[in-house]
Amino acid sequence: MRMLRRARSGEGFTLVEVLIVVAIISILASIAIPATARARMAATEAQMLGLVRAINGAQASYAASCAFGFYAPSLFTLTQPPAMGGDGWIDPSLNRNFAFRGNYFVWFLRGQRGGNTPSCNGLPAGSTVSSYWFGAWPFANRSVRHFGSNQGATIYESSEYIRPTWNGAPPSPARPLQ
Repeated sequence: MRMLRRARSGEGFTLVEVLIVVAIISILASIAIPATARARMAATEAQMLGLVRAINGAQASYAASCAFGFYAPSLFTLTQPPAMGGDGWIDPSLNRNFAFRGNYFVWFLRGQRGGNTPSCNGLPAGSTVSSYWFGAWPFANRSVRHFGSNQGATIYESSEYIRPTWNGAPPSPARPLQ
């Protein structure tokens, strides 16, 4: 009996105890990892929605304050400050019409030219546009939602690629979010 007590009182865990702890940790990890991936995907989608809203807001502000009711023909134009001073309408890091953001490929397409007067940030007469399209397309299959919007400022989503549409709603299966 003394020998058993001495062996039991030694420091450390038995093999069975260690295996139970490893099994519990494995079960918790198998639950947490997919939840984390879903949360990351939702955060990226929310980021893209925010970006589409920001582009629409910047275009509306640019049209109202700088381009006599017309829109910027590029994202670069929206980054340029007015000649009288101040900041551009969007962050300078958004100065390209095609880029990767998060797990999305984002693109900006201009519509028909319009406006016969120069804009307040140096765009020559006839360079502004009467319509635009901005889209966000997921790559690497980490997200399933595609987003798009035009000068109507309605944001559309779809589980498939959304074709650029300059007037009205894009074709099905795109559906409006707001």
